Amino acid sequence: MVRLLGIDLPRNKRIAYALTYIHGIGLTSAQKFIELAEISADTRTDDITTEQAVVLRNLLENCELNLEGDLRRFNGLNIKRLNEINCHRGKRHRNSLPVRGQRTRTNARSRRGAKKTVTGKKK
Repeated sequence: MVRLLGIDLPRNKRIAYALTYIHGIGLTSAQKFIELAEISADTRTDDITTEQAVVLRNLLENCELNLEGDLRRFNGLNIKRLNEINCHRGKRHRNSLPVRGQRTRTNARSRRGAKKTVTGKKK
C-alpha cells in the first residue's frame, strides 16, 4: 500500500486514478505527476516500487499546489470569512442552502436534506 501526503492510496487501481484520492489532485494533474515521475500510466498502485513512491512523494511535497490539509483549511477559512462578514453567500452557507443561485422551491434536496412535509390548512 502506498501512502502519500497522509492518504492511503487504494490498492489495485491504476496510479493516475489512485492519485485522485488526494484532495486537490484531479485526473489531469495526476497524469502530469506520473509523467514527471517517469511512471508508466498502466502501472497499478500495488506494483509501484519504493523508489517510484519516493520520487512521487517528493514531487507532491515540492509542488506549488495546495493539497490535502492546506487546501481544506484554505476553503474552510474562506467560508468562515464569508460567514463573518455576513454577506449573502455566507448566509447561504450558514443556512445550508445552495450558494450559487440555484432554485430552492423544487430540487436542492442534497443541500437542504430530506423532505419535511407541511400539512395544508384545514377548512
